[in-house]
Amino acid sequence: MVVDSDLDLMLRVRQGDAGSFDELLRRYRTPLVKYFYRLVHDQALAEDLAQDAFLRVYKARHRYRPDARFTTWLYRIATNLALNAIRDDRGRQLRDAGTAGDDGAAPMDFVDPKATVEQELIETDRSRMIREAIEALPENQRAAVILHKYQDVDYRQIAGILNVSESAVKSLLFRAYETLRTRLEPLVREGKI
Repeated sequence: MVVDSDLDLMLRVRQGDAGSFDELLRRYRTPLVKYFYRLVHDQALAEDLAQDAFLRVYKARHRYRPDARFTTWLYRIATNLALNAIRDDRGRQLRDAGTAGDDGAAPMDFVDPKATVEQELIETDRSRMIREAIEALPENQRAAVILHKYQDVDYRQIAGILNVSESAVKSLLFRAYETLRTRLEPLVREGKI
């Protein structure tokens, strides 16, 4: 079975092929929701933003140019939506309210089913501290870290998504990781990272 590339699919979407759009949606919906969740810490908002991102992709299908990777284009749209959500009232309310879940655990976190209750509590606390440290980063640094660390996007693609140079991405990540290293130093000392 031959798997179509994102480029081939998007070129067919540009020509009106709904099945190709469905395939792109199938491939990237879950990673996009996870990306949004890591930025906004609200599952419902992450789902809404992912839907909005794909709606924008579909509406802009005629303007798609294959000179950049599809994922770069998709994550640029997604990043702009997420940063706008963070900046508007919904984003401010989320930051003021803290984390999404009542128990402090994110819905996207997965816990080892064989772990003891104590291990689960330690992991939940560790995850919360990491989330809060990442959330406290400036917007561009936060987006760069999430793209690099959690979405496994390379520097060149991050540069395209954030509309900055590769050297600016390296600088953003260096500063972000230095800040995180300082903020998460207690976890390192305790051997939790």
